[in-house]
Amino acid sequence: MKKSETKKKIQWQQYIAVIFFMLIGAVCGVLMAQYVDKNAQPGTSSWENLFSLACLFVGMYVAIFIQLIIHETGHLVFGLLSGYKFSSFRIFSFMWVKENGKIRLRRLSIAGTGGQCLMSPPDMKDGKIPLVLYNLGGSLMNVIASTVCFALYVATKNIAFLPVILLMCAITGVVIAIMNGVPMRLGTVDNDGYNAFSLTRNSEAMRSFWIQMKVNEQLAKGVRLKDMPDEWFIVPSDEAMKNSMVVVMGIFACNRLMDQQDFREADKLMEHIMSIESGMVGLHRSLMICDRMYIEMISENRKEIIEGMLTKEQKQFMKQMKKFPSVLRTEYVLALLHDKDNAKAEQIKSLFEKHAKSYPYQNDVESERELMEIADRSDKC
Repeated sequence: MKKSETKKKIQWQQYIAVIFFMLIGAVCGVLMAQYVDKNAQPGTSSWENLFSLACLFVGMYVAIFIQLIIHETGHLVFGLLSGYKFSSFRIFSFMWVKENGKIRLRRLSIAGTGGQCLMSPPDMKDGKIPLVLYNLGGSLMNVIASTVCFALYVATKNIAFLPVILLMCAITGVVIAIMNGVPMRLGTVDNDGYNAFSLTRNSEAMRSFWIQMKVNEQLAKGVRLKDMPDEWFIVPSDEAMKNSMVVVMGIFACNRLMDQQDFREADKLMEHIMSIESGMVGLHRSLMICDRMYIEMISENRKEIIEGMLTKEQKQFMKQMKKFPSVLRTEYVLALLHDKDNAKAEQIKSLFEKHAKSYPYQNDVESERELMEIADRSDKC
């Protein structure tokens, strides 16, 4: 596939989630309008109708929030039933992480995701692990919850507001189940259905999934990538990396080289992975561009190369991920070495330290601080 075609495909995929949520909004909007019209009494003022709409509008957002929690809880419940152990649970930017046997609240935002439940996988047996229930557990739980909500809607038709809110919750759950359960790529990330479909058809992808979960487990324990087992970071073949789950192994290898501060090999590998036809999602590609910009700035620092990487899409991504450590590190080095704006660089460093306090993986923060210190030394040379 040509790069221009790939770019157009990614741009279209970025709008899929938006279309789904617009669908939720449109259907719920019709339900709210019908409810207000049906229940309006003679002499009812426009302010009373507006108040009713406002209450229902809040109810719609509550329904979405509840279904998101239910979705991630589904991953947790079916993961535990499949032999996985709790690692972290995130709703929007609020993340509960198991650290040293205790559950702590941290903050993390990832573009394209409303939540995430990560778990420590059981040991592989004959090259396999249970994965379908864990991946599709969220959608299954949404369907169960929607069924319950619809039953309650039928049973509470004579109560003010509650029936329409329950119906909105049921519809929201079905849409979220479809959005996550039917295999598709949602721009920056692959959905649960796509992952489950990909894993069951490819033994190498299944092992990649297991390693990703183990890496996350070790990160939560405070272990840095450079200190993890070498066999977890073997770069797959170009053919194998056409699979979206397998290519993550190549991405992890790049990340580990960055942590080892072997920048030449890291840039060489990143350039290769970005040049081949692969299953790499937009989130990883954009983070990789951040790393490549960093390497360029601490080495040759060619303005035209950096400007070429700072596309409109990349700037938009960095804005969306403005609290992420590696993005903040890149912004810091851009201000320091590219823009030569020390005052701006100090402001970004302060933001980095502010967000670092609540970031779930302090080992990553330590690595990013080291990279910023290298940039500091480059500035003084």
